This record gives sequence, structure tokens and C-alpha cells, in this order.
Amino acid sequence: MKVLSADDVRRLTPMPVAIDVVRQAFLDLAAGHFVLPARQIFGDGAVLVMSAYHTPTRTAVVKKIGIALDQIPAIRATVIWTGDGEQFVADGISITTLRTGAVVGVATDLLAPPDATRLALLGTGAQAADQARAVLAVRRIARVTVTGRNLARATSLASELATEFPEVKFVPSTSIGESVSDADVICCATSSSTPLFELAALPDRVHINAIGAFRPTMRELPRPLFADASLVVVDQIEAALEESGEIIDAVTSGTLPQSALLELGTALTTHPTPTGRTIFKSVGVGPQDWAITHHLHTVS
Repeated sequence: MKVLSADDVRRLTPMPVAIDVVRQAFLDLAAGHFVLPARQIFGDGAVLVMSAYHTPTRTAVVKKIGIALDQIPAIRATVIWTGDGEQFVADGISITTLRTGAVVGVATDLLAPPDATRLALLGTGAQAADQARAVLAVRRIARVTVTGRNLARATSLASELATEFPEVKFVPSTSIGESVSDADVICCATSSSTPLFELAALPDRVHINAIGAFRPTMRELPRPLFADASLVVVDQIEAALEESGEIIDAVTSGTLPQSALLELGTALTTHPTPTGRTIFKSVGVGPQDWAITHHLHTVS
């Protein structure tokens, strides 16, 4: 049986390709081409098992993921793809960070201002670099503020990304307020249980991606933002209402009607017109993993 390492995944799947295949997967999801069993969650989100079956190709993916926020890396995962009489195993950490970045690229391309040049990256953990890579793949970003609680880690990540993108200015910071104050795009990739900023700290026109909070007890975004945003897009409504702390809070408090939630696949087909502040909240769904692994099957 074929086994693909993290290096294999990265070598075979550049971020622009990942964005394209994940975009198509969400279009397929909206068209009803996936069977998605309910994910299994153990230990308050410490262990997750996710799967997806793509009916047109009769192929499937299963991912086991363990999350320990007090360890490095915080995510440990294995992915199994099967179909066409074949099966392979791939490194799940690289697929998870890549597909999470890719869906942010899809949402940013759809919702962010076309002339966006400033990105605020909040968080310096395992997911952060692919968040920046994805936004840079779909917008002409000139400056990225890399913000974390630890300046040394923010500086290290900024230096790593500057080597990869020498035409972009990367600025390390520990001040979230300063970072978001003039941003065109904000990417939140933290494990925070309290909102990272207040609504008043944001520009009038900004797109916010939030991918870090994956438990009902976690929140990266402030409640008033959901009342103010012109669009609130999620990867899947059912998953968001079960796992996203900020979505659960906004809906149960009456701040955001559940009917106002728009799934990404639907948004890709209806092309809503974003104005002012927009939100994309992702907790991750199986079609993202399927998209990357199906691509790996075709090219490896």
C-alpha cells in the first residue's frame, strides 16, 4: 500500500492547486455529490474521526485526528483514501493544514475586497503559515502583520514566510489591536476561548476568516460582529452549529438568525455581493480532505 509523507503532500499539492480542488469539492457538496456521516467526537474534541464519500467517483476518505493544544505539534492525523480498487495512507497533519488554508483561500477570493493589500495573521501555530499562503494566492497582498502572544515565535514565522515570499513585507507583532486596525483581510488561527478583538477595532471594510476555534467553548470573534457583518459564511451549517463556539453563541443569543448563515458551497453558486465586514467561519468538513487526497491519487 502506498504511503505519502508530509513532504510528498506538499510537493504534489501547491497552494493554488489546493484552492482549486477544494473550491470544486464545495461546489460538489452543494450539488449533493457527497455522503457525509456525522463526525465522531471524543474527549471534548481531543479525538475526531471524519469521513466523506464522493458519489460521482465512488471514492472515499477517512481521517483520524488527535488534538492536544499543550503539545507541539498540536495536531496529529492520518488520512486513508480508497477508490478505483486502490488505497493509500497519507500524512494527515499536512493535509489538514493545507486544506484548511485552501478553504480560506476559496472564501477570501469570494468575499475579500478585490483590492486588498494588507493581511493581519493572528496566531503563530501550525495552521498559521498556510493561512497566509492561501490569502497570498488569491490577493495581491503587500504587507502581512504576523501577530502572536510570543514575539519570538511571531518573528520566526514572519522570517520563514518572508523567505518564501520575498516581495511581501512581513511584520511581527504582539498587538492584535494595531494589527487589525487597518487590515483588509484578517485570519484568526488561535485556540482562544475569548474574542481576540472588539468590533470597534475593525475597519469598516474588512473580511475575517476564523478557523481556530473548533469547540463550543472557544470563540475568536466578538458577538457584535455577527450583527454587523453583511455576510456570514460557514463551511457547513450543521457542523458550525455543533462545533463553532462563536456561531453557537451568536445564534443562541439571538444576535444572528440561523437563517442568515450561508454555506460556502451555496455562496459559490449564488455569488453574493459582499459589503462592509464579512465573515467566513470554518470548522472543517470531510470534502476538504477528500479534495486533497483525490488530487494526490491522480498525480502520485
